[in-house]
Amino acid sequence: MFFIEAKRIVTVILGALLLAVSLNLFLINANVYASGFAGIAQLLSSVLSDFAGITVTTGVLLLVLNVPVFILGWFKVGKGFTIYSIVSVIFTTIFMEILPVMSLSDDIILNAVFGGVIGGVGVGISLKLGASTGGMDIVAMVLSRLQDKPIGTYFLLLNGIIIVAAGFLYEPENALYTMVALYVSTAVIDAIHTRHEKVTAMIVTRKADELQEAIHNQMVRGITIMPAKGGYTKEEKNMMYLVITRYELYDLEKIINEVDPNAFANIVQTVGIFGFFRREGQSIT
Repeated sequence: MFFIEAKRIVTVILGALLLAVSLNLFLINANVYASGFAGIAQLLSSVLSDFAGITVTTGVLLLVLNVPVFILGWFKVGKGFTIYSIVSVIFTTIFMEILPVMSLSDDIILNAVFGGVIGGVGVGISLKLGASTGGMDIVAMVLSRLQDKPIGTYFLLLNGIIIVAAGFLYEPENALYTMVALYVSTAVIDAIHTRHEKVTAMIVTRKADELQEAIHNQMVRGITIMPAKGGYTKEEKNMMYLVITRYELYDLEKIINEVDPNAFANIVQTVGIFGFFRREGQSIT
């Protein structure tokens, strides 16, 4: 278990380094904006410097913006997901303060494409291990649970605001190049880890009641419990059936390992669902 956690932490730190490289060496000097809270931090840093004469680095603003979001995520999303997200953001800020802000190329298209690719890899490998780069990832998850709408809807809305603001406050070309960077980073993230999809978990266990209680303490999801019988042992068990988002997969894995390490779990991709998908504040009947 120690080596698994160590691997996750190392990967999250690597993802933070890649995101910092994307911002400091490609996007910031080119006035091309990243997605989510990183893009908002960039935009705020530019606005404060250009219109108010106040110099605050993008890394510091990224950390400040994420503080209230981490509190929200701790209570509404899951402690495991939030802890790794905190590690990601802290190390992103540290790396952004250490690395110089410079341009490796004067070609704005190259900056947009390479910044998008490197940032997308950083975000993607973090998401794959149950973490995130904080910010909009957590906000979108909470809103998605409240409204039962795809998480991608909220990413699209926020990134649209960033693009419009970049075009309005600066040159319209900045908005166009920002669209290129966002498209590239999204494509890379989806290639590594499709973060908006739902998955179905089927868990065969002897401790269905304990698992149900532990799962409901961590996430707002309905569970169907069915009797099951071992084909070889003929032992009576239960199969738990639930649909979750990929964001919640890490927490589910941790719960199973803690409550019933001998349980058998099968996770399959869910193409679509119809009918009731439990949201925050709703009860199961």
